[in-house]
Amino acid sequence: MSINKMWKLNYFSLVLLLLCLSRTYALYFHIGETERKCFIEEIPDETMVIGNYKVQLYDPRTGGFMPSSPGIGMHVEVKDPEEKTILSRVYSSEGRFTFTSHTPGEHVICLYSNSTKWFSGTQLRVHLDIQVGEHAIDYANVAQKEKLTELQLRVRQLLDQVEQITKEQNYQRYREERFRQTSESTNQRVLWWSITQTCILLIMGAWQMKHLKSFFEAKKLV
Repeated sequence: MSINKMWKLNYFSLVLLLLCLSRTYALYFHIGETERKCFIEEIPDETMVIGNYKVQLYDPRTGGFMPSSPGIGMHVEVKDPEEKTILSRVYSSEGRFTFTSHTPGEHVICLYSNSTKWFSGTQLRVHLDIQVGEHAIDYANVAQKEKLTELQLRVRQLLDQVEQITKEQNYQRYREERFRQTSESTNQRVLWWSITQTCILLIMGAWQMKHLKSFFEAKKLV
């Protein structure tokens, strides 16, 4: 195989890997005035997360959704794997929230309406777009601020992607270590439980034999 073909193959493999590690998704969901929606996102440590959202109000006359009134906002709450609140803030009906993870693991992102006095029993549609890692970086703004050329910007993007891949690999190793510790702990508990059951059976057997011996002696059968 020639060097040129090998380079193309390695480049193609890198592109596939980057595509597989894409951490951005967009969705929408419906909530009521007292309903709370939560999402679980597995995030490596020291990773920036940006969420863009837009709230729409249900219109019973048309059966569709229209832009919400200024009084309706969203309360965003984010907790890390240790149940510590790292973000809790009320935003307007359309906006963006940002936070940076400091602990690897499952982060819980919850959204709910800020008040019920603006509407009564009305359904809301919330559009949510969450971007993790280098996907959360606005490279157009970076290029404008740092005055980067197209080639420099592309190199910057590749470096950020490589850094994110390293974080993802470290997080996978962290998950494997946690899983191994859990497996070892479970196996140890199963072993001690088996030993405890065996000891209980031996003690019960010895007690029964002693009881039977006393019974036979009392009946003068032995």
